Amino acid sequence: MAGLPVDYIGIVFAPSKRRVEPEAAAAMLSEAFGAPAAEDTAEKGSPAAASERTRPKIAGVFVDPALPELRRTLEIVKLDVVQLHGAETPEYCREVRETFGVQVFKALSVKSDAALQQHAALVREEAARRAEEAASAYAGAVDALLVDTYDPLHGGGSGRTFNWELIPLYKKSAAAHGLPLFVAGGLTPDNAGELVRDYAPGGVDVSSGVETDGHKDIAKIISFVERVAIS
Repeated sequence: MAGLPVDYIGIVFAPSKRRVEPEAAAAMLSEAFGAPAAEDTAEKGSPAAASERTRPKIAGVFVDPALPELRRTLEIVKLDVVQLHGAETPEYCREVRETFGVQVFKALSVKSDAALQQHAALVREEAARRAEEAASAYAGAVDALLVDTYDPLHGGGSGRTFNWELIPLYKKSAAAHGLPLFVAGGLTPDNAGELVRDYAPGGVDVSSGVETDGHKDIAKIISFVERVAIS
C-alpha cells in the first residue's frame, strides 16, 4: 500500500468474515506505518509525527456498536474515522463525534426494488425524499455520508451495486447540507473509473471488489486506485 494515493484505509470491526480484532488491527497498522498505539502521542517534528501526517487516515467500520465497544476499540487502535453502517441515529453519531474526537461517516442503504424498476419516476421521487431526509437529519452530526447497497444482514459489504442513477439525488442533498458523499457497493477495478467519471462522488469505498478468494489482492488494489485516479 505504500506510495499509493489512498486517503483512507478501512478496518472492519463489525460482524463479518472480514472482521478484525482490535489487537490484530493495531499490530497490522504498527507494522505497516509504524503507527503508535491509541494512547501514545508523537512530539511535533518527530519521525512519528511526520508519519501521522503522511499516512492514510484509518477508518473503523462498525454496525450499531455500543459506546463501550467503541471506547475499547479506540483505546487499542488509533482511528481517525468511525464509519457506521447500522441504524445509528443522528444523536448517536453526534455523541460518538464529541465523546471520542473522531470523524464520523454514516452509511445509508439504497434498496433496489425490482418491482418498481419499471416506474423510474416513482423510484427517483422516493430516493430524492430519502436523500433529503437523511442529509437534513445527519447534518451537523457526521462528517460525510456514504451510500451503499442495501444488505439486510450486515448493513453493507454485499458486493452488489445499486442504481447509480440515484447518486446525483443523494449528492445534491448531501452538498446542500455541507456534507461530502462517498459511494460503496459492488465497486471493482472494472467499474470504478466509470463511477468516478460519470458521477464524481466525494470518494469511493471498496472491499470485496479488490479481493481474490476472500483475500485482498494487491494487484487489484493497485488497478482500482489507478482507475479512480485517472478518471
